[in-house]
Amino acid sequence: MKVYQTNELKNIALVGGAKAGKTTLAEAMLFEGGVINRRGSVDDKNSVSDYREIELDRQASVFSTALYAEHAGYKINIIDTPGFDDFIGEVIAALKVSDTAVMVINSQNGVEVGTEITWRQVSALEKPVVFLLNQLEHEKANFEESLRQMQTQFGGKTVVAQYPVNPGHGFDTIVDVLKMKMYKFPADGGKPEVTDIPGEEKDKAEEYRNAIIESAAESDEELMEAFFENGSLSDEELARGIRQGIATRTMFPVMCASAKNNQGVGRFMEMVTENLPGPNDVAPVTDTDGNELSYDENKDTLAFVFKTAVEPHLGELSFFRVYEGSIAESADLINSDTDSKERLSQLFAVAGKNRQKLEKVMPGDIAATIKLKDTKTNHPLTSPKNQGVKVSPIVFPEPKHRTAVKAKNTADEEKLGTVLREMNSIDPTLLFEQSKELKQMILSGQGEMHLNVAKWMLEKIHKVEVEFFPPKIPYRETITKTAKATYRHKKQSGGAGQFGEVYMMIEPYEEGKPNQTEFPVRKQETHDLNWGGKLVFNNCIVGGAIDARFMPAILKGVMEKMEEGPLTGSYARDIIVNIYDGKMHPVDSNEISFKLAGRNAFREAFKNAGPKIMEPIYDVEVMVPEEKMGDVMTDLQGSRALIMGMDSEGGYQRIRAKVPLAEMNRYSTSLSSLTSGRATYGMKFAEYQQVPMDIQDQLLKAYEEEQKEEE
Repeated sequence: MKVYQTNELKNIALVGGAKAGKTTLAEAMLFEGGVINRRGSVDDKNSVSDYREIELDRQASVFSTALYAEHAGYKINIIDTPGFDDFIGEVIAALKVSDTAVMVINSQNGVEVGTEITWRQVSALEKPVVFLLNQLEHEKANFEESLRQMQTQFGGKTVVAQYPVNPGHGFDTIVDVLKMKMYKFPADGGKPEVTDIPGEEKDKAEEYRNAIIESAAESDEELMEAFFENGSLSDEELARGIRQGIATRTMFPVMCASAKNNQGVGRFMEMVTENLPGPNDVAPVTDTDGNELSYDENKDTLAFVFKTAVEPHLGELSFFRVYEGSIAESADLINSDTDSKERLSQLFAVAGKNRQKLEKVMPGDIAATIKLKDTKTNHPLTSPKNQGVKVSPIVFPEPKHRTAVKAKNTADEEKLGTVLREMNSIDPTLLFEQSKELKQMILSGQGEMHLNVAKWMLEKIHKVEVEFFPPKIPYRETITKTAKATYRHKKQSGGAGQFGEVYMMIEPYEEGKPNQTEFPVRKQETHDLNWGGKLVFNNCIVGGAIDARFMPAILKGVMEKMEEGPLTGSYARDIIVNIYDGKMHPVDSNEISFKLAGRNAFREAFKNAGPKIMEPIYDVEVMVPEEKMGDVMTDLQGSRALIMGMDSEGGYQRIRAKVPLAEMNRYSTSLSSLTSGRATYGMKFAEYQQVPMDIQDQLLKAYEEEQKEEE
């Protein structure tokens, strides 16, 4: 493949809802671009993009796929993305390295759930957008209704660049208002017959053209002046205005196609090369210090790995985009995150399983390499002179759904951890941890479907049989009032004995709280606990009742019991411990004696100090269609949610609430059911709060039963 210069590159992400036809469109683009000589299909399980076993099984995209096509002297880098919200991380990564989002819409259904979800991501990243209205050959295709929905949802910037003459069964003709020509396609796709627009379509075409001319003129002051002076724009001025309008998000053109029949795809690719912005035409990417990156070949190299994949018989593939400098085969670069050296022994342009060898990758281009030692998604690669420079990273969403997971065969437990680490390197939104606190392995992701796909891959690809079960909640235990306790540990069994006696007072910790005055504090230690909260340990001993050398042992005993809370075995937090008296034995006192005395004194005092169980509370934000808001609010309130506020956004309401984690376990499924999949949500840990007394009673009873079963 030739070395494409920065001004010969176009980078697009195909985004939108499931079943919009993104993969089919990508297939037709590769065919038109000469990468493949025969078009496959999702139904026949032979498309270039959906080639992985899980995708063949589900007949839907699960991962994004990097592709390319060559057209009219340009290289078009294409990233085909999944349409389900559970795999939104793949979409976000693709948008990070793309210059334009091509929003594919199913003309049978118009603006769907997936369209709305993806639009929010595209808008948040401020990416230029082109709409492609697809599946116009279907008998239920409805251009006018789809357009109405798009303009209602996405505003007046949505302008018609093409419209179908005969949508539905037998569709074969498009009027292009950019070229002011009519395109009639053969039934099986291919090169169209291009003619003048017939009289019966002239008025409609002129109306759409005038709208797009006005939109183009608004993108530039000079063009606006020309428009006011002449009442229109020349073809050259219009082309310039469209390029600027798309690049600055003041215009969202609507194109038309039947990707399945390869009708309109070639003209769409022509529009990509002629009208879509290249790397230098969009808002510049910045490094982590806020410096703009320039796509200058003469600068030191800076590239960014946006995707990691593992291919059978090949190993790990790293997909990257070059932002400055260039990369030649066998280049030695440095990972600025890990400071490790990497050799890019081979460079590829990738189209699914197909790879085309590259000698050099220029700034703005997307390529792949294999078998990097220590480089994963979100890592920068630089020349030695650029070491330390980093591209602003992809910000992946917080997990929304969690489950406990374990291997059915205990011999597979170590392998399970290894495989999950590998899966996380491919999909950073799939998180796992071995929770010492909960004594469970917790797997977290974007939804139930996301985790079910992970289970499928564990079992089918990696041959690790697993089971999912409800995760425990990381409760915390604390106290609400002051209490005292005394404990004497005494043991005599021949020879040296054990003796230690501790007098202890505990009280709730609050930020800025002054020391108690009943027993003056001689020495204070404040410990930030690994699980959150604090322990303040006060030595209030006078007169040498307990030697100072035994205080660390008492502290250790207290800490051990805080790691296994007296109420439910959960971590204890936010407690002040005052050791104010005790007794020693000149022979039998030792560290183990005072550790056990401290541990048991703490346990007894805790039970009398108004103990409370605290639960994790999450900030939850739900985006819900206005007509479904009542149902969602009722459901949230039934989940012990505290509604914090609401805001309008388009036809949606953004509900902000604080919700206990214990109520969120199956929320993704419940919300999808309530809103037919149209609502989305995010959640982030906020704080710990005391549980209601009736729930505390239930938790205590459940813990007692659990302890009896273990005895």
